[in-house]
Amino acid sequence: MASSNNGIFLRGYSGLSWLGKAIYQKQPTHWKRTISQLLKEKMCYKGCFTLAQATGPPWDYVILSTLLLISASIGVYYRFSGGKQKTTKEYLLADRNMSFIPVAFSLMASFMSSITLLGVSSENYVFGTQFVVINLAYIIGTPLAAYFYLPVFYKLQNASVYKYLELRFGVATRLVASVAFVTQMVLYIGIVLYAPAIALNAVTGLNKIASIIAVGVVCTFYSTIGGMKAVLITDVFQSVLMFASVICVGIKGTIDAGGMDKVWEIANEGGRIQFNDLRVDPSVRHTLWTQLIGGIFTFVSLYAVNQTQVQRLLTVNSLRKAQRSLWLNWPILTALSLTTSYAGISMYSHYANCDPLLEKRIRSPDQLLPYFVVDTMGHLPGVAGLFIAGIFSGSLSTVSSALNSLAAVTVQDFLVPCCFKKTSDSRLTWVTQLVALLYGAISIAIAFVAEYLGGVLQASLTIFGVVGGPLLALFTLGMFSTVVEQKGALTGLISGLVFSLWVGFGGPKPPIPRLPLRNDGCSSFLNATDYSSSDQLLSTVSTSPLPTLPTPTEDDYFPLYRISYMWYAPLGFLVTVLVAQVVSRIVNAYQQSHSTSNKKINEELLSPMFPQCFRTARHLPDPILLLTPRNENCEEKTRQEQTLESI
Repeated sequence: MASSNNGIFLRGYSGLSWLGKAIYQKQPTHWKRTISQLLKEKMCYKGCFTLAQATGPPWDYVILSTLLLISASIGVYYRFSGGKQKTTKEYLLADRNMSFIPVAFSLMASFMSSITLLGVSSENYVFGTQFVVINLAYIIGTPLAAYFYLPVFYKLQNASVYKYLELRFGVATRLVASVAFVTQMVLYIGIVLYAPAIALNAVTGLNKIASIIAVGVVCTFYSTIGGMKAVLITDVFQSVLMFASVICVGIKGTIDAGGMDKVWEIANEGGRIQFNDLRVDPSVRHTLWTQLIGGIFTFVSLYAVNQTQVQRLLTVNSLRKAQRSLWLNWPILTALSLTTSYAGISMYSHYANCDPLLEKRIRSPDQLLPYFVVDTMGHLPGVAGLFIAGIFSGSLSTVSSALNSLAAVTVQDFLVPCCFKKTSDSRLTWVTQLVALLYGAISIAIAFVAEYLGGVLQASLTIFGVVGGPLLALFTLGMFSTVVEQKGALTGLISGLVFSLWVGFGGPKPPIPRLPLRNDGCSSFLNATDYSSSDQLLSTVSTSPLPTLPTPTEDDYFPLYRISYMWYAPLGFLVTVLVAQVVSRIVNAYQQSHSTSNKKINEELLSPMFPQCFRTARHLPDPILLLTPRNENCEEKTRQEQTLESI
């Protein structure tokens, strides 16, 4: 931090400390605890924000305003160009004439967002680099999404992916899945709106409410009037800003440390470099297995069957281009993830001996990145503004994508079947825009309670895991099984969702152990005078000792509540598959015993990767073991069955 900035901070801090002590001595005993606590909060937390305000030049606001203005202008442009957003095909699918390159950037921006910039950097700072292993899951998940699931959706060419579930398992299954998706995305965009509010509050001192409303209103505006084309193009622009902001942090941290080798050395000495934790204990938060297995399920649930991502893949005019978008998304996604992870350990190298969390200069790890920008680059005109623009860009891209997808699902799955069956396409487009506007208002409201969900990274992945796992299982059963029927699918989905929600959000969870932090390198004045004085004041207040409650150990928590959040998606997937298979086989056996006829499955609803031997013209109740190896008589049996059927 610049020496002048240190002077401002220390003088203000010292003055508050002296004033607090003077007032404290003249107050009744029952007020002393309150006064001491208030002093501690004001001195530790408000001080750094005042510093930010003192060093924040107008250029920061100019850059931020320019970002919001450009994003809104793109929406206005696409509102009055091309088809002017008068059809649902243009509004929801961009007329299916987009290039695969902007789609690839949009896929990344929709998934990563400000959660990556704030959450991944603080994750590597506080818990180490084990989280980086999740990038291996992206390599495995990309071909699974591109070749196992995407071809089925591309054949259907429907704006809502849940139309597939109606064709395969009936209307009830489609509606339950749609409700689960809407709930998942509304909660997620609330977190994404909340994340930049933290950054803006830390850097400029602007009220969180104002920043949430600013991002929410601008995002809702251009998403509502510009449709999918505006969303895709702004995602490209905002992706560039995301990369620029996090690269600046990495470069600054490297320069201050004396080079990349020095950053690595300091991080390694602090125990931050971790890649090979091979423990199979599911209660360990991050290991090689949790990141690899849990990461694959999370990635595939998002990129293969999630409405937000599949809808983007349907905006190109061929399946081959859609698959190219997925493959191009992978290096972009990995690059941003690795760059942000490096920014986290470069920040650690800067604060290795004087951690701002221990010094209570910030409230939570999610504020580490904006604090670093203010602390080390706040005196440089425009740098803080560029950083905040990057954070805002991440939120704008994700929220705009979510609003468009939520509008598509709500209109196509709920409103059209019940209220707008005979409505013209132009009027239906207007209804879709109105629904997008409504979801924008809801997302702003949700953002105000997002701070109670914990760290932004874990909270977002928890939401995706508890809902994404069962939904992925449902689509997988539809595309890779001819055994599962409607009753089994619906029962399995509900069971999987209930189980995942119970494990993910039910009951108290053990505290997450952090890697050690140090503050022995901080100013002795701050350590010995200001922070300790508050604690000394507090220690003199109580006249009688309070009863001490025993600290619970990890064994005191229910076993399922100790499971790592990365296992939520695989567990939800497994429960859904098992329940659906069991119920379907019971129903099939009952129908066979009562000679109930069943319609055959449309082969267009099966994945092209589903073995041809198992997709023969069979009735639904026939038992088929999907994992049975293909035997040499299989093709002959298939030809015989086709011959008999033709006769």
